[in-house]
Amino acid sequence: MALRPVQVNIKAVDHAAVGRFWAEALGWSAYSGRTTYVGPAGGLVWPDPVVLGIDVVPVPQPKTAAKNRTHLDLATASAAHQAELVARLLALGATPADVGQGEVPWAVLADPEGNEFCVLEPREVYRDTGPIAAVVVDCADPRAMARFWGEATDWAPHEANDEFASLRSAGPYLEFLRVPGAKTTPDRVHLDLLPYPGDDNAAEVARLRALGATDLDIGQGDVPWTCLADPEGHEFCVLARS
Repeated sequence: MALRPVQVNIKAVDHAAVGRFWAEALGWSAYSGRTTYVGPAGGLVWPDPVVLGIDVVPVPQPKTAAKNRTHLDLATASAAHQAELVARLLALGATPADVGQGEVPWAVLADPEGNEFCVLEPREVYRDTGPIAAVVVDCADPRAMARFWGEATDWAPHEANDEFASLRSAGPYLEFLRVPGAKTTPDRVHLDLLPYPGDDNAAEVARLRALGATDLDIGQGDVPWTCLADPEGHEFCVLARS
């Protein structure tokens, strides 16, 4: 039994505008309705998406927390590509962000509603991930987070030490980066997971609870998905297939 990470959920006041930004950023298409789904051109492939997409969900409140504890890293193929992408994103409405990174070879930006992300310098490890290199989660214990998420999903361990751990299936990596300080506020970015065809949602949720996940009430009411938090409090959802 396992769950598939199928989309990165980003909260936004103007979901259509933020969705368009991310579609332009990734070279994908935006499909707007109740939310704005961002994925490769060619039409929606739900409920069996072939890539890790982005779902931009409307919320009434603007971002107020200092820094999201989950963010995206974007891949580039060359120094020229990195420079071109940064310039294009700034023209689309991104802004430079200072999260205490100091002098680094990557660019730290924020989308039009302040959600931080990085445009990486070219790295061989990300050459075949697609436009999203990694989903990066700030945490206190990378090894423990990798164990939980490795059990929760079918993504295989790639690297693990006291400062950094990563998992991967096809496409982007899921990375855990040790940072000081504990999570104190709800995040505006989280992962949504989906059972495989034929698997039982309730059984998968029970399995996650046994692994250390906890139930989460964020005011979602009666919805067909289940809101949970991992052992360090990072929100995520288990979606229903229908």
